[in-house]
Amino acid sequence: MWLAESREKRLVRVERGFDRPGVIRHLIECAAREPRLVVGLDFAFSFPRWYLDELGLASARELWERVARDGEEWLASCPHPFWGKPCVPRPPPVAGRSEWRVTEHANLLVGGIGPKSIFQIGGAGTVGTGSLRGMPHLRELQDAGFSIWPFDPPRLPMVVEIYPRYLTGRVEKSNAVARSLYLQARLARESKALLALAASTEDSFDAAVSAACMQRFSNDFVRIARSRRTPIDRLEGRIWTPLRDPTFERW
Repeated sequence: MWLAESREKRLVRVERGFDRPGVIRHLIECAAREPRLVVGLDFAFSFPRWYLDELGLASARELWERVARDGEEWLASCPHPFWGKPCVPRPPPVAGRSEWRVTEHANLLVGGIGPKSIFQIGGAGTVGTGSLRGMPHLRELQDAGFSIWPFDPPRLPMVVEIYPRYLTGRVEKSNAVARSLYLQARLARESKALLALAASTEDSFDAAVSAACMQRFSNDFVRIARSRRTPIDRLEGRIWTPLRDPTFERW
């Protein structure tokens, strides 16, 4: 896993080699030293509301506890409505049971690419596997004093869900040259060694650009503190997106 950090509008590190528990321990240690910390994690924090209702769960915390208990079994057996494993095709659509949360419907496509369904746990573009393995760690961060937005009232240190494709905008991330040119155009002040590391893989690129974008729009977190959290936000969560669309701003 890759981790990137931006401080005072400069990218200060891009690192790899973490596993999930290691990332969580590191974030808790960082928050102890720097409580004014905002963390962006690239996985879905919850499911569509109808699925929580079907499981008999009344809160995201209850969901995270259920996933901690049953998530690996879901990944192994791929029960309905999950799909993507061999011989488990995508189920036909059912009225009132969308594959996507409200926040995923609300985000604009970027170059024709939009968020994948959390129910997909196999095949190209899978996001469900990482989400199921990430959700239990949200409990650990919450217990350590982090606000998991928008489930908790916003305060620092805070964790938000991010969708890197929205933060990077239109770029052919599978192309190493395109990644390098993108970083040189937007993060030209950073060291060549750091930019080379950020451009080395799609994951390092996502981490670096996401951290830089969160820093660039850091004042936007004040808006989060003032915005109303809806009942659907508190169950399904919300992807953090800047007040100004980074796709159309040359930052």
